[in-house]
Amino acid sequence: MLVEYFINLSIFALLVSIPLVVRSFVDHRPLPLFPVWIGLYAGMVAWILVLLTIQYGGYSYDLRYAPVLLVFSYLGPVGGLITGTVALAARLMVASNWVPAVTAWVVIMLSFTAIWFLAKKMTPVKRTAVTFAAYTVIYVIITRVYQIVPDNVFFHVQYVLFVLLGVVLGTLLIESYMKLYRFNSKLSEMYKMVEESEAKYRLIAENTSDLILVVDKHQNISYYSPSHQSLLGYPSAQLEKMELLEIIHPDDAGAFRRKMEKMFAAETFQSAEFRLHHKDGRWIEFESRCMPVKGENGEVEHIVFISRDISERKKAEEALLKSEKLSIVGELAAGVAHEIRNPLTTIKGFVQLQRWENGSNSYNELLLSELERIETITSELLSLGKPQAVQMTTTDIQELIEKTIGLLSPQAHLHNIQFHFDSDRSPIFITCEKNQIMQVFVNIFKNAIEAMPDGGRIDVAARKSAEGEALISVQDQGCGIPENLLHRIGEPFYTLKEKGTGLGLMICHKIIKQHNGSIAYKSKLQQGTRIDITLPLAAEGE
Repeated sequence: MLVEYFINLSIFALLVSIPLVVRSFVDHRPLPLFPVWIGLYAGMVAWILVLLTIQYGGYSYDLRYAPVLLVFSYLGPVGGLITGTVALAARLMVASNWVPAVTAWVVIMLSFTAIWFLAKKMTPVKRTAVTFAAYTVIYVIITRVYQIVPDNVFFHVQYVLFVLLGVVLGTLLIESYMKLYRFNSKLSEMYKMVEESEAKYRLIAENTSDLILVVDKHQNISYYSPSHQSLLGYPSAQLEKMELLEIIHPDDAGAFRRKMEKMFAAETFQSAEFRLHHKDGRWIEFESRCMPVKGENGEVEHIVFISRDISERKKAEEALLKSEKLSIVGELAAGVAHEIRNPLTTIKGFVQLQRWENGSNSYNELLLSELERIETITSELLSLGKPQAVQMTTTDIQELIEKTIGLLSPQAHLHNIQFHFDSDRSPIFITCEKNQIMQVFVNIFKNAIEAMPDGGRIDVAARKSAEGEALISVQDQGCGIPENLLHRIGEPFYTLKEKGTGLGLMICHKIIKQHNGSIAYKSKLQQGTRIDITLPLAAEGE
């Protein structure tokens, strides 16, 4: 009989497990009419269990109410009534004595339905226990009322225990599956969240213009962001083999190493500026925010570097410094020129009077030459620092250039220099202050003449660009300017001429900037210098 019990329980466990296992391999979206389909399947299970009824000592044992009880507890009256109806039909087909079977079925169905509505807030396991207790009470009452084998109490106990084993086994299988399903769902959600988070971080890391670098406590690099490749020019495979100190400027390496040691020891946030080597040989300045990251043991195991290219910011700072310097020069110029010009006029007047009275000599001429040079410097200072009335007019830039060339032609002929002006046939109109733009051309042409002591040719060209600008270029055949000094051209008091003041080109820069234009230099030693000026064209109708 124990073997028969074991076979029945095993088959019941297998039939309960089949939908659970199948459900694990398919999408867990809710099925339409789910309680109905499970009720029909559980009814089929109850039918099979009736067919497997154990006959022993003239008594019958079966598990048909185990699936009924489980479906009621987990899915409610709809599935439970379907299962119970199929189980009753199976019982009536294989045995006589229908009255107690039908009576018991009606009482059980009503009781299970009532328990479902009263115990809705309970967990399925507790609801199963309450439902089984009700089933036991109903079974005892029905057997007493209808005098079913009253002389064998052991049969009733054994039957109830047999059903209980089926219910416990089914509950364990269902709860195990449910817990595994919930765990798997949480795990899937966690994986999904991790994937989404990883995708977001990858999207940020792979598309940011900042450099993201992770260094461990042995100063080995564990992660390079792809931006290293675009900003430094090294392929990823080469970067992975390089050490960080290989691409840091030697002058910055010591300070960088000390900051690293301090962060690992003191666990403090640091910021740093250092230069990294580009593959093409140049150095790029970066500003880094260095964040220590602690491990599980509470010690710093990694440092995350987020670095930003500050080359453009450095240029802006230099431009601001230059602008501030220019502003200071402007403020000083008016005072200095005023204080110098008054005594200068007096000295010059007396020197000229002495020359008139005593006749010209080398000392007088030298004094007057130097005084004129001082006067020129003070005039340039005044033009730089003193506010001037500006009257903007529409002017043909070619006429201004031709007029300037005409003014300087005698000086050019004395130095064996020829001007060659290549211009458009049609006028090139700009909106400008004529005297200021002429001053720019005078300064530039004079510099070109002074750069060619042995004579030569100055090529001047003017044309319109497709972007709506006037382009003026001046090319000389002079000594040229070293490329490493080109960026300093236009700074206050910076000059390469022995007797230069360094103010002429600075004034040119100021005037061009006021006219919303730009000025650029290209030069090579012993090959001459080219100056390119751009000025916006006058709007039509002006």
